[in-house]
Amino acid sequence: MTDNILYIVWRVSPDLQLGSLSIHLYGLFFALGLLMGGIVVIRLMSGYQTSQSYLFYAFVGIIVGARLFHCLFYDPYYYCVNWIEIFLPVKKIDETIVFSGFWGFASHGGVVGLMIALLIFAKRNGVAYLSICDVFAIATPLTGAFIRLGNLMNSEILGKATNIPLAFIFTNVDNIPRHPAALYEALWYFVLFGVLWLVYKKNGFTKYEKGFYMGVAFVGVASFRFFIEFLKENQENFLNTLPLNMGQMLSIPFIVAGIVLILRCYRKNLDSV
Repeated sequence: MTDNILYIVWRVSPDLQLGSLSIHLYGLFFALGLLMGGIVVIRLMSGYQTSQSYLFYAFVGIIVGARLFHCLFYDPYYYCVNWIEIFLPVKKIDETIVFSGFWGFASHGGVVGLMIALLIFAKRNGVAYLSICDVFAIATPLTGAFIRLGNLMNSEILGKATNIPLAFIFTNVDNIPRHPAALYEALWYFVLFGVLWLVYKKNGFTKYEKGFYMGVAFVGVASFRFFIEFLKENQENFLNTLPLNMGQMLSIPFIVAGIVLILRCYRKNLDSV
């Protein structure tokens, strides 16, 4: 199965060495995604007369939400025993507490945390909640794309074994050709961001009812995530007996919410004609 010359051998180290300094590429791409998304948000928010503290709210909401969802939904048994690792970047090894950094963030939780944070910001600053959600909805796929590239650099979110041309062999894991699932997601998120950006540049925020961009982003991201999960190795063993994995089950509410938002906007546009 590994004889195909079109397979891509992925030997990328997860750490970038700059002399004595070691930079974890996943963390670098995560930070780059937040930075690029933040730049887009600042540009889109330029017409709003409000505090720029929304970036702080968003950052805290994303990190806290993503961390909690990973611990609660993807590895609950481990974190029930090692609950201190939910909140602190440490790990217990042979009765010794060592610094390990945080390992494990769930994108669904990041979105939920972001939505809660924006709700708090909107209420405190008198901003229409769905309006600010629309702003972040345009930028979120861009952030997600960079985070998935970080997963690729980390040789994680592995796809199932395949013999298709250009399959990836992640040598840091094994020698099996696999779907580069993280790359698939990254490419789709870049495309979705481009589409949302072009629609915004053409129509702005006034042509559609509040919540339109949020609905499109929900459906665009979550539906792709739902179907791409069929090409991924299962990340949580305790769900192996179920027809859907955790990523798919968490995506369904976002798909439904997105459809509801789009239909709501469509009906309001019809009523205003």
